[in-house]
Amino acid sequence: AGILDFRREVAKYISKTRKVDVLMDEVVITSGVKPMLFYVLNALIDHGDEVIYPNPGYPIYESIINFIGGKAVPLPLLEEKNFSFDVNDLKKAITEKTKMIIINSPQNPTGGILTKKDLNNIAELAKKYNLWVISDEIYSRIVYDGEFESIISIPGMKERTILCDGFSKIYAMTGWRLGYGVMIKELAEQVIKLNTNVDTCSATFTQYAGIEAYRGSQNITLQMVNEFKERRDLIFTLLNDIKGFRCLKPQGAFYIFPNVTDACRNLGLKNSDEIQQYILHKADVAVLPRTSFGVKNAGEKDEYIRFSYAASKEEIRKGLERIKRVIER
Repeated sequence: AGILDFRREVAKYISKTRKVDVLMDEVVITSGVKPMLFYVLNALIDHGDEVIYPNPGYPIYESIINFIGGKAVPLPLLEEKNFSFDVNDLKKAITEKTKMIIINSPQNPTGGILTKKDLNNIAELAKKYNLWVISDEIYSRIVYDGEFESIISIPGMKERTILCDGFSKIYAMTGWRLGYGVMIKELAEQVIKLNTNVDTCSATFTQYAGIEAYRGSQNITLQMVNEFKERRDLIFTLLNDIKGFRCLKPQGAFYIFPNVTDACRNLGLKNSDEIQQYILHKADVAVLPRTSFGVKNAGEKDEYIRFSYAASKEEIRKGLERIKRVIER
């Protein structure tokens, strides 16, 4: 479950930042957030149970649900709705077999953020239909506009929420493989059994690094977020200047998700997979197609690609100059 000092530190951090009382016994340490998602879904989802997840979204949600025999139910995140949860769509997606809702804010791949109103609507439905909620908060401190809100802070939601967070993004510790989940003690005990049998534990030296990350000065993380914001503003401007591209400005994380439907049409390309390959081979720039973030929703006709701006401003400028040149040839 993790060394005691680290679990105490995580409990202290979540209690302070989410304004909810968290005990050490409600914290489970894992080798990144991905194993936590796997363990929690295994612990709670039976064959045929339905899990609502954001689409487009982090592809691991859909793959784990399918792997364990659950039914993955996509909730469309639409550009015209700022890629946010639509409460009416969510209501329609809930059936007698629904067991869980997965949320991710700030979101990969869109950079969208769930507002307090969004979270209250989700919480109301979760309580009404007795649903679990996985809240993937790995980008919670990479926010540029507005304030980050957590669903676990809403009264009555701690008992049904699994908060997932880690150190790969805000502390740039990707290769250290360090994450955790916060949940009720009864569930934590079952997740610990899965973790023990599959992974044993996270490396102890990475856990001590996590303690120091939380206890040390946070100035460097603030500087990093400010740098990301400058990159966000730069890539947003440059992408919207490319013929056939248009995109919303991300509010968090370090991704941007432009609509490239017109560019595909102009170049005679069928879809996001083809324009992704075109950009890779013609401009030597790697992006990801819409299909890397879930099967397209019913009726979804537009094409999107995802850029990460976890690169220097110079690299961003050079890359987009190349893309502009081959797109507007």
